[in-house]
Amino acid sequence: MKTGLVVKLAAIFVFVIFVTTSFSVFAPRTYAGRELVIADFDSGTKPNNVDGDFGSWEKDPSDTDQSCVMEFTEDDALGDPAGSSIRLRYDVDSPKGCYNGFWMRTSGVDATDYTTLNIYVKGDKEAGYPSEVKLELKDRNRKAGTYILKGITDKWKRFAIPLNSFRGMEDKAHPDEFVIVFEDTKTRPKKGAIYVDQIYLTNVFDM
Repeated sequence: MKTGLVVKLAAIFVFVIFVTTSFSVFAPRTYAGRELVIADFDSGTKPNNVDGDFGSWEKDPSDTDQSCVMEFTEDDALGDPAGSSIRLRYDVDSPKGCYNGFWMRTSGVDATDYTTLNIYVKGDKEAGYPSEVKLELKDRNRKAGTYILKGITDKWKRFAIPLNSFRGMEDKAHPDEFVIVFEDTKTRPKKGAIYVDQIYLTNVFDM
C-alpha cells in the first residue's frame, strides 16, 4: 500500500511540474501607483492609446542609402499572446551623413501628476542592434529634451527615465512628441533593428 501511494504521489508531482513548465501564463503588468499608457501597440494599428499618430522618419527620404522602417510584430514585451510591439529596422550607413528614427505624438497629455517615462526595448539578435539610442521628448512648444538610453540587450528590458532627465524640454507637464533617433555618427552597428513596446508614464520612479 505504501509503495502504491508513493507512486501515485510521484505521478501527481511530475504532472504538476509538467503543467507549470510547459505552459506560460500571461501576467499583465501591475503597478501600485498611477500610470498613463501612451502606447501598448496591442491593437496592431494606429493611433496609440492617447489617439496620437506615429511612424518612422528620415532626415533625407531621397537618400536611398539610408532608411528606417517600422512594422508591427507579435513579439509582445509582456508575453501577451494577443499583444503586439513594433520593430524598427534602421540603416544609417550612408556616405552623405544621415539620421532617422521613430516619432510618436502624445497629444499633449497632461503629465502634471507624473514623473517618469517607462519604455520596453530589446535588440534584434539576428539583425544586430545598438546598445544605446538617443531619445527626444518635445513639449507643446516644440522645445526638445534629449536622453541617451543605454543598456539595450537582446532581451526585453524596461527602462524607467525621470522626465527631468530630458534636459532642454521646458514644459515637462505637457509632452507632445516622443522620438527615437539613429545617427550615422553614433549608432553602432549602422544597420540593425530594435523592438519597442509599452510606453507609459508613472508617478513614481520604479526600476
